[in-house]
Amino acid sequence: MLRVAVAGGAGYIGGELLRLLLGHPRVDVALATSDSLAGRRVDGPHPNLRGRTDLTFVRHGELADRQGSYDVLFLALPHKKTMGAMAGYLDLARTVIDLSGDFRLRDPEVYARYYGTAHTAPELLGGFTTGLPEQHRDALRTSDRISVPGCMATAGMLAVQPLADAGLLDGEVTVDARTGSSGSGVSAGEANLHAERSGAMRLFAPAGHRHEAEVAQASGLPVRMTATGVEAVRGVQVLCGVRLAGGAGGSEVRAAYRKAYEGERFVRLVAYRRGAYRLPEPKILSGSNYCDVGFAVGDGGRATLVGALDNLVKGGAGNAVQCLNVRFGWPEDTGLEFFGLHPN
Repeated sequence: MLRVAVAGGAGYIGGELLRLLLGHPRVDVALATSDSLAGRRVDGPHPNLRGRTDLTFVRHGELADRQGSYDVLFLALPHKKTMGAMAGYLDLARTVIDLSGDFRLRDPEVYARYYGTAHTAPELLGGFTTGLPEQHRDALRTSDRISVPGCMATAGMLAVQPLADAGLLDGEVTVDARTGSSGSGVSAGEANLHAERSGAMRLFAPAGHRHEAEVAQASGLPVRMTATGVEAVRGVQVLCGVRLAGGAGGSEVRAAYRKAYEGERFVRLVAYRRGAYRLPEPKILSGSNYCDVGFAVGDGGRATLVGALDNLVKGGAGNAVQCLNVRFGWPEDTGLEFFGLHPN
């Protein structure tokens, strides 16, 4: 059994990590941190865990007091704060899996442009492997520094990358992303109160969302992303507008997806001519580690690529656990067997 610790266990991503890891047959959750909830039971902020654990939160500083006690450290800490402490975290466990945004981008200048501050540990950026098994599986098998992509970035990369790799895309990619309220975290401000968010479709990032940099880095193409908050609690859906190269059409797009995702456990091609769920829909993916991808080809060589996932699972904690499974040579669906609900 591997001993694992979760730093930042009180948030939605931290809670989802705990849910998945407590049900994982090959790990033992040794510790979860939260400065604000230190001394309180983990199943207080995460009532779905009642009866599954007697863990109590400890202060974040106690991680260092127990150096060498963990095999794997999961970091579910805020953007901009993780980078300054990362050198110390790397001394605490053999393998570190970071779910913040601080080590997703390889270029510190790009990081500064999208996060509004200079990166304080640029020398560490090149040492992290992108935590997306479908695209970086071989590197993840031996990597002890893993950076899990953002939720909308994951959906965008899985929708766009097969066509980019096949040379089927020409020019700029536009990504229209929609996300549920859990993406704002437990400390979301006034704009995310139920009275303000209910019934709203809030365009909170009309241009330059930070996840566009991740999709651009992966694809090598110029990317422009907007993001809208919708009334759902969980779920991400991205609509990626692209121009197809060389007269390509629907058959070439479908073939590229099938080649890329043949045998993949957690990516499904969903592109049907009829039915309520003929294209990827996050509602039926809630709680699961799937990302569904699909497409529709229009006139003039234009196409819309669609990706959908649960932002807390395949868009965060589930992807991190899948990376753990790859790193230690276990079946990738270990602890991730849940496949969603319908109706939901």
